[in-house]
Amino acid sequence: MRNKSLIFVLLGAVFFGLVAAVSVSRYLSSAASNNELVSVVIAKVELPLGVKIIPEQLTTVQFPRNAMPDGTFDSLDKVVGRITVTRIAPREPVTNARLAPLGATGGLSAIIPEGYRAMTVRVDDEVGIAGFVMPGSLVDVLVVIAPPDNSNQAQGPISKIVLQNMKVLASGQDLDQPKNEREPNAVRSVTLQVTPEQAEKLNLAASEGRLRLALRNSMDPGDEETTGANRRTLLTGERALLSPAPGSPRSEQPKPLEAPRHPPIRSGKSSVANIGANKVVLPAPPPPPRNTVEIWEPGGKKRTVDFPESPRGKS
Repeated sequence: MRNKSLIFVLLGAVFFGLVAAVSVSRYLSSAASNNELVSVVIAKVELPLGVKIIPEQLTTVQFPRNAMPDGTFDSLDKVVGRITVTRIAPREPVTNARLAPLGATGGLSAIIPEGYRAMTVRVDDEVGIAGFVMPGSLVDVLVVIAPPDNSNQAQGPISKIVLQNMKVLASGQDLDQPKNEREPNAVRSVTLQVTPEQAEKLNLAASEGRLRLALRNSMDPGDEETTGANRRTLLTGERALLSPAPGSPRSEQPKPLEAPRHPPIRSGKSSVANIGANKVVLPAPPPPPRNTVEIWEPGGKKRTVDFPESPRGKS
């Protein structure tokens, strides 16, 4: 009996050992297939925006198959000659989403989306916001023009926002953002991304008056409804505004302060009646001080005695 029990125990140990060995073998083969290394094309040096890629700017490295980004290339021949539409840093994979379509030419035309146009606006230090308008910035376009003859507006020029949320494609001849965005870059012109209809409006605004650019937060793409400003609205005053924190969303910004409202001053009988009705009541004067004397009793006790007010002191 002991021999039979020992045989059953040995057979069970062998069976479970085979099952464990097969399971481990399958797991290792599956992990090895998932971690299979494949060639991926990466940038050897920084690739600016809008340039044609040459072989000297590329190299290949081994990537795990399960960690490989979408749209990568496994051969340099598939990337050489393509145009970049975004900046690619060194050691970053070159993906199809970062390249212009096949056959596209380099330069500014490669980064213009389909259905849009590029239009250049001449600027100076004042119009270009002291050189802080850089590629990728969002701006509003303002113009000061004379109102039409049949308009009901007051006489004089009108300042109006004509285009909002316009993307800057190029600053001068630079298509890419500078490495240090805190330092201004003095340029003579900026190129905006516009639709054909916006291009017509921008061209008319440039011919009618002087353009101004207003820089806006890249996280604030909403449009604002404005009526414009003229000489009459310029002198109507403005409510006080609390300065919001830099980069704060609109929901967290403080509400504007309401200007204090003073009651109108009227002349005539009605004003006299109002003054009588709103008569100011002064507080009662404090009572006059009374004569007192301090008496020290045996044992160190102190007692204060008030003298009664004489009849002559009463009014």
